[in-house]
Amino acid sequence: MSMRLPTHLSVGALLRRVNDSGGLAVVRASGEPQGGALLILIAEGRGLRAVERMRGLDDRDALVPAGPRADDPAAVEEYWQNRRRRDPDLWVIELDVPQAERFVAETILSH
Repeated sequence: MSMRLPTHLSVGALLRRVNDSGGLAVVRASGEPQGGALLILIAEGRGLRAVERMRGLDDRDALVPAGPRADDPAAVEEYWQNRRRRDPDLWVIELDVPQAERFVAETILSH
């Protein structure tokens, strides 16, 4: 059985950690509080890329790349909006902080 925290708690912890470190973390779309999927947009200079929390066969969470290349921010925007239309339970979080994936991994990945 998985010990994953409800999504809304993971999101809250991630927002606090990033904002407390001087970065910017915002909720672009709120999803289902208990078990909604989590898509994270990472701002990198003028680019934007997406990663998603996925459950592996070993019942551990991992971050996997999602969507189009980071050098096309408009395509990334379109990607997450299309995903959200198909899955209203999806959470979409945007992070603008150095080493964003480190914050995500330390905060929301179950070990």
